[in-house]
Amino acid sequence: MAEVIDSYTREAGVRNLEREVANVIRAVAVLVAEGKAQPKEVVTVDRIPEFLGPQKYISEVAERTAEPGVATGLAWTPVGGDILFIEATKMNGKGQLVLTGQLGDVMKESAQAALSFIRARAKWLGLEENFLEKTDIHVHIPAGAIPKDGPSAGVTMFVAMASLLTGKPIRNDVAMTGEITLRGLVLPVGGIKEKFLAAHRAGVKRVIMPERNRKDVIDIPEQPRKEIEILFVKRMDELLPLVLTEMPKLGLMSTSAPSPAPPPAAPAA
Repeated sequence: MAEVIDSYTREAGVRNLEREVANVIRAVAVLVAEGKAQPKEVVTVDRIPEFLGPQKYISEVAERTAEPGVATGLAWTPVGGDILFIEATKMNGKGQLVLTGQLGDVMKESAQAALSFIRARAKWLGLEENFLEKTDIHVHIPAGAIPKDGPSAGVTMFVAMASLLTGKPIRNDVAMTGEITLRGLVLPVGGIKEKFLAAHRAGVKRVIMPERNRKDVIDIPEQPRKEIEILFVKRMDELLPLVLTEMPKLGLMSTSAPSPAPPPAAPAA
């Protein structure tokens, strides 16, 4: 059943799931009638394509990697939550930020805010103040045929670019969501339940979300909540120790920037 759900259906309800299960049952009934199967035939996972054809939906989890500049975000869609990969790379250039993946205006603004935060705290991240002078940064979100918008990818874009510029990979078992501000705050977002369930389906072991979304955790079913470590953050400077495989050598925070926040709260139960 899990294989049918993951690979052949993608909707908020169960109507298509019922159809696919019925297709399997009818196909088995035909085999029984032809004498090619037993009345109590067991349908294993590897036989599902025999009845339903090739997979209709292939999870991107297999593409998740611990390469610098690749971060896993969580997104809300009309048919439930989904994981969202954000890729960042750099090249010789003139300090431009290139954004691709059919992004809406709000998501583009989040990327610009993330880069501005990094530039304002370049010394703290161990970067040269003029690191962008001869460098272009390209941020891409795959599935370019699908429009994407909203502010909740802000923290993921920040982490992807910080990872790229410091050369430190991101843990491949962590996903995150949250809106960001130029002051370094992480603001609450919607769709927490759907996003969390998407993380659970993807095999994510740690989810980072805004502190102000702590109240929304009660809506998440108990079983997946027990299987994933949830960490809450108030500020962007709390993120890197929670998501990077190795911390860069940090410099002193600029006197014009707020002091680093205290360590994040303990994981939720």
